[in-house]
Amino acid sequence: MKKILLASLALSALSVSAEQPMQVDDAGTLTPGDFKLESVLARDHKVRSGEWAFGFAPVASLEVGLSATRAFDREPQPNTKLQGAGVNVKWVPVQSATGWSLGASLAYGHLRIHEHATPAKYNEKAYALTGLATYRLESDQVVHLNLGAQPTRAQGSSENAATWGAGYEQPLTRKLRMTAEVFGQEHAGPDKALGLRYEVVPGLKLSAAMGRGNDRNFGRLGMAWEF
Repeated sequence: MKKILLASLALSALSVSAEQPMQVDDAGTLTPGDFKLESVLARDHKVRSGEWAFGFAPVASLEVGLSATRAFDREPQPNTKLQGAGVNVKWVPVQSATGWSLGASLAYGHLRIHEHATPAKYNEKAYALTGLATYRLESDQVVHLNLGAQPTRAQGSSENAATWGAGYEQPLTRKLRMTAEVFGQEHAGPDKALGLRYEVVPGLKLSAAMGRGNDRNFGRLGMAWEF
């Protein structure tokens, strides 16, 4: 279970470019010159976390993102503190209003773990290279596909795992969308989640999702502002 939770937190640091509440990334970038701010409160089993992200598009088809994560694992007593940071570069040369959009992302995440019971301190570092594909229908239904690799290094050992994900968006009203996704990595079972995204005013969105996988429940509440 602990390995799954650490992988989930590392994924949060690496998935800075995914549109909340989804973990599966989309093949799309911000309009050149635009910025994005995101804030997320998350619960994963007994881990409580806050996540913050900043993204911007310096040129067409390119998006750069930065993220920070702070979490507490309440299962051990005393609890474990985790702090993470990530950087992500997404390049999507093929972007279409309908049909296929294709691109890739490269991300780096760093997680600092402090076990108060020991008290041991160690770092976990992860990279992720992910191929991105999005298919958008004229009805505004959207399918996202991810496939990649995530090398991870922690406590002197290294592991390289294949990663994958599939997501779906269904418009319910002009401002409200339902999201569904399944994602995972090699050597672990899939995680599944359902969510909602609501556009309060142009550029400002609220989101929520709940999911289950690998014998645990998880959930997210998010806010995003594009300007």
